Amino acid sequence: MNKFFVYILASKRNGTLYIGATDDLERRMLEHKNKTFKGFTEKYNVTFLVYFEEYDNSEEAFIRERRMKKWNRAWKLELIEKDNSIWRDLSIDWNK
Repeated sequence: MNKFFVYILASKRNGTLYIGATDDLERRMLEHKNKTFKGFTEKYNVTFLVYFEEYDNSEEAFIRERRMKKWNRAWKLELIEKDNSIWRDLSIDWNK
């Protein structure tokens, strides 16, 4: 059974944020870090995975992603800092 993820990337602590969804978080993080696709994250160097949630189906993940994108910045910061107060890049150990 596939898992789906909603994630938040940051350029730095309290920096530019990006919210996305994917069915392969490790692959998607490599794409962001390698700037595989031109766009927002490449332009603003948003490559640190600071938060993610796991879902059992794509519909739930898509709904959550759309809702989070409408949140105000303070809510997003609170969500990140609840579990990752130092804004550690959660993907840092994946590809070593």
